[in-house]
Amino acid sequence: MNRAWRSDSGVWRSRQQGRCAMDLDELVFHPWTVQGPRTVPTFVGGSGSHVIDVDGRRFLDFSSQLVFTNLGHQHPRIVAAVKEQADRLCTLAPAYASDVRGEAARLIVEVAPEGLGHVLFTTGGTEAMEHAVRMARLHTGRPKVLAAYRSYHGSTTTSIHLTGDPRRWASDTGGAGAVHFFRPFLYRSAFGSSTPEEECERALAHLEQVILLEGPPTIAALVLEPVTGSSGVIVPPAGYLRGVRELCTRHGIVFIADEILVGFGRTGAWFGVNHDGVAPDLLVFAKGVNSGYVPLGGVLVGDAIHETFTQRPYPAGMTYSGHPLACAAAVGAISAMRDEGTVTAAARLGTDVLGPGLTKLAEKHPSVGDVRGIGGLWTLELVRDRQTKEPLVPVGATGEANAPMAAFAKACLSRSLVPLILGNRIHVAPPLNVTDNDAEAGLAILDEALAEPDAYLT
Repeated sequence: MNRAWRSDSGVWRSRQQGRCAMDLDELVFHPWTVQGPRTVPTFVGGSGSHVIDVDGRRFLDFSSQLVFTNLGHQHPRIVAAVKEQADRLCTLAPAYASDVRGEAARLIVEVAPEGLGHVLFTTGGTEAMEHAVRMARLHTGRPKVLAAYRSYHGSTTTSIHLTGDPRRWASDTGGAGAVHFFRPFLYRSAFGSSTPEEECERALAHLEQVILLEGPPTIAALVLEPVTGSSGVIVPPAGYLRGVRELCTRHGIVFIADEILVGFGRTGAWFGVNHDGVAPDLLVFAKGVNSGYVPLGGVLVGDAIHETFTQRPYPAGMTYSGHPLACAAAVGAISAMRDEGTVTAAARLGTDVLGPGLTKLAEKHPSVGDVRGIGGLWTLELVRDRQTKEPLVPVGATGEANAPMAAFAKACLSRSLVPLILGNRIHVAPPLNVTDNDAEAGLAILDEALAEPDAYLT
């Protein structure tokens, strides 16, 4: 195919030596999928809550890609910040001081929980997790790290071992010092609870037993997503994070909050830990810090751990730590979020639009077993039977076994909606500045597309 794309729609215009974008896509080795020809849209432009394909067709992005375009596509403040920095200085080694790197750190520290006064910049979330765990182990001199089941912390060696969902299985050697525990999840309670209060109390008692049986002097850190992200959108009951903080303090364990997906406004607060009023010792971030416009992640470092490395050097580094273009994007994004009231808007999006709208869908569609979420992050969990809670598709389903979810995805795309589907769950995470009209249009498309999984129920 020899296609030229219109420049007047903001779409990349090129003939690429006579090959279309789908031809070129076959040269890319894709993560998390079987390699080979794919049938997916080719997006070449974007604006606000929409992405634009090669034919100029607009799709409503109800996924924020992988939940990172918190301010949508082509936000003018972020684009301008990157362009301005590119005109001044595109790149700089991390050993030198940088005005834009320092400004990004200042803005991040200003919105961070108390006591997190320094930033180690990385190029993404999984890398940040590796460094947070390394800091904790060096600070404490202990080897083990606790992490929850139903969690995702990244795909590099340490972070994938800490991950508590099936994405870990193919890489798990059992030798990274990771110990898993159950966090509260009332819909599929491991403790037989009937109320959020019971679930909280029993989950904390379980965690304390794990700590005591593993041996507190052997545990360097506890890693926890304040709100579980891609592994299920699980919002903990009030008091759980405070209980975790107390257990970590009592036993000298470094509390690492994984805010890679939920930080920077996604839950209707700057960070997920804010909902329970706690401050971790280390906080890992990425994604929403600059809406993913240029790869950036980092670790907010607490005062006690920072002090450890004023006495000795931190034995690691990255070529692109605090890359000027990425930091400029962060300055643009955080400044825009403050000026535009994005965090407050995200909270209202959850309480006034997404929460009520998804609840209505659940009442209408028998394949929906549970609705849960907060702010701009929600999920519909699809089941074969509401009483047994059997997932609509099994873990790792492909081919015919995954037909209900594949049919749902096809129905969404045919209606110009980009969904985010993980296993038997439909995650709903539009840009935090999505308009009410666009959000309601997305909900209407979900309503129509849910007829597909409904049809597979017996």
